[in-house]
Amino acid sequence: MKLEQLQHLMAIVEHGSLRSAARRLDMPQPALTRSVRALERELGVSLFARQTTGMVLTAEGVRFHRRACVISSEARRAREEVQHPGPGYEGTVSMALSIMPHLGMLPDALPVFRSAYPKVRLNITESLMPSVEGALRDGSLDFYLGAAPSQKTAPGLAMQHLCDNTRVVVCRKGHPLARVRSLKALAGAEWASTTIDHNAEQDLAQLFKAHGQAAPRVMLSAHSALSVQVALVRTDLLAMLPRQWLDFAMTRDLLDVIPVRERLPAPAIVLVRRPDLPLSPPSEFFCDVLLRGLPRA
Repeated sequence: MKLEQLQHLMAIVEHGSLRSAARRLDMPQPALTRSVRALERELGVSLFARQTTGMVLTAEGVRFHRRACVISSEARRAREEVQHPGPGYEGTVSMALSIMPHLGMLPDALPVFRSAYPKVRLNITESLMPSVEGALRDGSLDFYLGAAPSQKTAPGLAMQHLCDNTRVVVCRKGHPLARVRSLKALAGAEWASTTIDHNAEQDLAQLFKAHGQAAPRVMLSAHSALSVQVALVRTDLLAMLPRQWLDFAMTRDLLDVIPVRERLPAPAIVLVRRPDLPLSPPSEFFCDVLLRGLPRA
């Protein structure tokens, strides 16, 4: 069994077909087919079910793919760890960030990291816990930095509390409700919610109910930061978002804060990683540089 065979398997799973995987790997499709068949012969099982819609893992394939991801990640880390830190270092740093560090920490961290490690590739995923737990456990992600999950992390992961955070009510510049001072005055407004801010819609409903108001009408559910930004700038929808939205250069000139008197708590910011898996030098450096941007109390 060769490491490249595991990488071939992972590429097919990622891209869904032999043709797409071969194109991504820049290799002939027949050669990729031979590699997979040789692996299946060695294991004595079928790893894929070949369907009209593409290649689908069998039950045995699912289990083997899980192990293959771990092996591939460990091999990558092993290669990277023997290099000397510095400008000549080559490798990859993979992380998941929620929207708060994307806006409040990443902009200042990127140029510092790129100067120190110009040959290291960054893979950055916009996501939340617990959806990235599997990738953290199998080593394909180095760490998660962002909003704390509402439940405990999975076994094998360690979570470190970094700081607390707050939300603000956000609207477009010139919004007719831009100068109101209470949630009660916003009871009739329509809202946008986003899955990139943990439990935002649920927290919004609970907040209104705690102040004697009915849950607000959520008329748009956004699954990316860009979607909610466009919705807020081009409509009268409101949103409850981490306060870093108003410090970010690309949004502060387009959006405004409605200064309600009620406190709007946000999930704490945490760092999650595998404690038994040392970070590579560039990964540790990038994590440290990101943490320099933590909000000050």
